[in-house]
Amino acid sequence: MRYYFGEKLREIREKKGMTLREVAERAGVSESLVSQIERNRVSPALDTLLALLEVLDTDIEYLFRDWKRSRPLAYVPRHKRERVEVEGTVYERLASIPGQEGEGIEGYFLCIPPHGEKRSEPLGHRGKELGIILRGEGEFVLGETTYSLKEGDSIAFESGIVHLLRNTKEIPLEAYWILTPPRRKV
Repeated sequence: MRYYFGEKLREIREKKGMTLREVAERAGVSESLVSQIERNRVSPALDTLLALLEVLDTDIEYLFRDWKRSRPLAYVPRHKRERVEVEGTVYERLASIPGQEGEGIEGYFLCIPPHGEKRSEPLGHRGKELGIILRGEGEFVLGETTYSLKEGDSIAFESGIVHLLRNTKEIPLEAYWILTPPRRKV
């Protein structure tokens, strides 16, 4: 993703009444380079950008303020959640952001039927998970260790170990489950 800021640099330079040549000389770069940066033809090296900002007496935060606001956003109204059932457990996909190489995050509302369970792959999987029990009680098994979970409890763990969440009561167990990186294709 490219972010363009050349117009902002030009605007600052012009408001300060400075010429391309004056900015270039003070920053120790060519006039042509400053012109190309202002027209978004090239992206400057960090040291060049910092030199330009110093000459223009401008903070780097001002230059990148809009970039921070243009991040990906996922919005899923409750009534539009994608829903799938796997071995009795209902998964409703919450807002999720895909990613590459370990980035990204996904979340689910889980509803595990009485005495049902949600289990990992036989050898676990890459990533991290965080679960929050909303309603009901259950057991969480991570490797050889079992944890008792009740309403309001939360758990976070590395997913590379075999794990499962088991409902131990006669009512559905409901939970929010967050994973990174994303795994399911709901």
